[in-house]
Amino acid sequence: MEKNKTVSTDILEVQGFDISPQLTYPLFFLLLFVYFTLLFSNIGVLLLIISQKSLHQPMYFLFCNLSVNDLIGNTVLLPQLMAHILATERFITYKQCVVQAFQSHTFGSASHMILLIGLTVRLSRCRSTIQNSYCDNASLFKLSCEDVSINNIYGLFFTVLLFTSSIASIAATYFRIALICWIKKNKDLNNKALQTCASHLVLYLIMLWSGFLTIILHRFPNYPVLRKIAYVLFHVVPANLNPIIYGMQTRSLRHKITEILKRKVTPS
Repeated sequence: MEKNKTVSTDILEVQGFDISPQLTYPLFFLLLFVYFTLLFSNIGVLLLIISQKSLHQPMYFLFCNLSVNDLIGNTVLLPQLMAHILATERFITYKQCVVQAFQSHTFGSASHMILLIGLTVRLSRCRSTIQNSYCDNASLFKLSCEDVSINNIYGLFFTVLLFTSSIASIAATYFRIALICWIKKNKDLNNKALQTCASHLVLYLIMLWSGFLTIILHRFPNYPVLRKIAYVLFHVVPANLNPIIYGMQTRSLRHKITEILKRKVTPS
């Protein structure tokens, strides 16, 4: 019977996290602290690069792009997630859900998401419950009772392509760095490369595995909480660590930050 039903309402219910009353406010304030921390650090890096002409170089523009992506991805997710933690009823319109899904996935790749969201909104809906704590593309096409094989095939193909190219590029980069360090045999250079690469690799692995878990666990509905946590970690952890790893370990940025802090501490 479900296949013959069509839902015409634009109001969707979001499942969210099932949280005991004792943990509601601690979790809310933890997420609020995490959100303000990433706002402060990423906006700080943006303002620093924009205000300092000596930092108007391609590498620092890439840092700006990274901070903007982190801000967009988390601003789309966290405020509504915090509101839903406090709310007894969690509702969102279908259009808002589509926009949230697009903006959330733009965190990864915009051109891919334009096509994937387009494949999703063409489907009719027979359900009105988002089986997640947020709106993403997989949760959207689960609202339909139609055949979603095209969505699954395209989504999995692009995921494999994205993960393969990402891992290959990272492996090639680290191999080249290791080769240069081995050829030059410079102790200071080797220590600096090890320190930078180790922190970057840890961050990359967190992103890789949390993103991988999110995608895979959509195919295993028996683990909804783990999938939701993985998605939150995919957004929150890199957004908080990126300014530290790429900001504090880049000499020019670190020097500017230290210079500004000294000005504030030193009396005029």
